[in-house]
Amino acid sequence: MKAQNYEVKNERIQESFERLKSRGPIKARLNLSWSNWGFGLESLEDSCERLKAAGVGYIELHGNHYGDDLGYRPDEVLATLGRFGMKVSGICGMFSADNDLSSNRGIQRQAAVDYIRRELQFAHEVGATYLLVVPGAVGRNAAYDGCEWDRSVVSLRLVAPLFEEYGIKAAIEPIRSAEVSLVHTISEAKRYITDVDRPGVQHINGDIYHMQSEERHIGEAILEAGDALVNLHLADSNRCALGDGAMDIDTIIMALYLIGYNAPGRFATPEPLGPGGDPYPAMNGKPARKALDELVGSTVAYFRERESALLE
Repeated sequence: MKAQNYEVKNERIQESFERLKSRGPIKARLNLSWSNWGFGLESLEDSCERLKAAGVGYIELHGNHYGDDLGYRPDEVLATLGRFGMKVSGICGMFSADNDLSSNRGIQRQAAVDYIRRELQFAHEVGATYLLVVPGAVGRNAAYDGCEWDRSVVSLRLVAPLFEEYGIKAAIEPIRSAEVSLVHTISEAKRYITDVDRPGVQHINGDIYHMQSEERHIGEAILEAGDALVNLHLADSNRCALGDGAMDIDTIIMALYLIGYNAPGRFATPEPLGPGGDPYPAMNGKPARKALDELVGSTVAYFRERESALLE
């Protein structure tokens, strides 16, 4: 029976991966982090305790500096991470209609620019390597007008030099069209980066949950991102724990190895936020600790199990 189109693409990636393995043992494994904003109002201490117990050495911190008086304090963060022997991978920038780089209201664009300034300073102080940037508001999928792209590019250029100054990578995240009005695919993220045209804005944050909606094939999209990919959010097809859905984790892992992703400063970061159209209420909710323990434990175990099976 003739293979389906996605199976043909899978086979090509697998063949390339087998050729990579034939050159010699692959010793370096993928760096696992975890995006903690889905843990809600839980203390950083409790989050680090859970992640460390599951074998996760990095954490992607919620970008919660929504004003000068809000958000993590660098000295407290570093002290907590030090107790658990953990490091910060990056900062998950949160962009809503209140701080929208593409808004048709100047006050909202200014809020986005100010927010990025605060997060970059914090990222530098805690040793983060990237700041996730969304070109438009998450949760608003209807365009204001036909000039959103241009306004977003101009707005990000205002703070682009600070990414260089602080040594932080701007990681542009494509998000599915059900949640945002612009930049939905890896190719669109690359075009956006080209239009911004600044040395500090050269990287991509992928998310396989969004990619299953917008890309023709997730594995091929990872290959297309190539060296620009600095972080990849992970969740299964139902946006739950890895292994609980129908996501082809093996092909994703193989594609990551093919782009040399098992290197310092590049992270695979679970962000299983659960099914439904709006995961953001969890950001300000009380966490169910036992459920989160199981979520993290099962996700990490399944990812490492599949990775080990592929590398045998």
